[in-house]
Amino acid sequence: MPMAADEIEALIREGIPDARVEITDLAGDGDHYAARVVAESFRGMPLRAQHQRVYQALGGRMGGALHALQLKTIVPDQE
Repeated sequence: MPMAADEIEALIREGIPDARVEITDLAGDGDHYAARVVAESFRGMPLRAQHQRVYQALGGRMGGALHALQLKTIVPDQE
């Protein structure tokens, strides 16, 4: 069963408390999303580590309940 956008957002916010999260359903099917995650705690982290932190927050749902996630992670002054 696909994940709802608000569930994805809640998981990311729970795992990265300082994050601002925007979720977009790319295909209208509840299965392909884009996430924009802005967090001060990403500062100084390489992009790969930022993405890994988001995937950790999703608790292993990537490739299962969450089929596809286009991910953009940034620190606040990069907006």
